[in-house]
Amino acid sequence: MVTFFLMLRVRPAKVKASARSQGLNLPLRLDRRCRSRHHTFMQVYKILHAREWSALRAQEQTAGAPIDLADGFIHLSGPDQVAQTAALHFAGADDLVLLAFDSDALGADLEWEASRGGALFPHLYGPLKLADVEWAQPLPLVNDTHEFPAGLL
Repeated sequence: MVTFFLMLRVRPAKVKASARSQGLNLPLRLDRRCRSRHHTFMQVYKILHAREWSALRAQEQTAGAPIDLADGFIHLSGPDQVAQTAALHFAGADDLVLLAFDSDALGADLEWEASRGGALFPHLYGPLKLADVEWAQPLPLVNDTHEFPAGLL
């Protein structure tokens, strides 16, 4: 049997007052020292409206959507979170684009912090760059549900 371990360490970071009020005052981050010993590749995802995707392509980077600007970081989702993110925050939207990123390539600006239900979510503390996009696919609305690319979920 092969066992993999992910080392976590607590990093000092700014924690929003709303997170503190929910008892979420210890942001966690994958320890970069373990990356030389263990491969931690994971795709993370960003859902954008078509106009935001067009702006990213034109400007080659973005500080994010209005909610990202308000929160001070770019909200991303892991593979097991992206469908729920679409359902909760983009219900009924039919002009969406799903972007995929290599979590390792985003570097030190990517932090995994407790969010919805205490789950660790990827938050990007820096611009989202067009050069970092691995792929982009439309996220059509079919029968009031977003249809993800085959094999993603």
